[in-house]
Amino acid sequence: MLVTRYNPYNDPDIRKGFEVLHSLMSQFDPAVKEEGNITAFVPSVNTRESEDAYYIEVDLPGIRKEDIEITTEDNILTISGERKYKDEVKEDDYYKVESRYGKFGRSFTLPEKVDVDHIQAESKDGVLEVIIPKLKEEENKPRKIEIK
Repeated sequence: MLVTRYNPYNDPDIRKGFEVLHSLMSQFDPAVKEEGNITAFVPSVNTRESEDAYYIEVDLPGIRKEDIEITTEDNILTISGERKYKDEVKEDDYYKVESRYGKFGRSFTLPEKVDVDHIQAESKDGVLEVIIPKLKEEENKPRKIEIK
């Protein structure tokens, strides 16, 4: 009699269970959804805060600033655009496309005390930086308005 160590990953029932779990979990990942044969593009975002502003950095490699739109409405900042697929034809060669393409949109709820009128954006080296200035305390202080 040959004694072997049990490996659950070799069990076909357990392996099938992991495949089902993986397919269920991938339904909730926005980066896994496909549009045709091209996987949808979802840009990575970094956010940070300083004493005088909030910063949003969005990784948008290969996207021109003319193809990006930034809007604010009802205290929500939306960054949207499209990363277009590059048509490359290579005869007698096979190649793999791992880059993601398609329309994207990311929305952020703005804090109450921000200066929406002075939001700035700059695109450099494939990174879009949006600067949302905070309102200064003296701008929000209650004050008495004299009637003339």
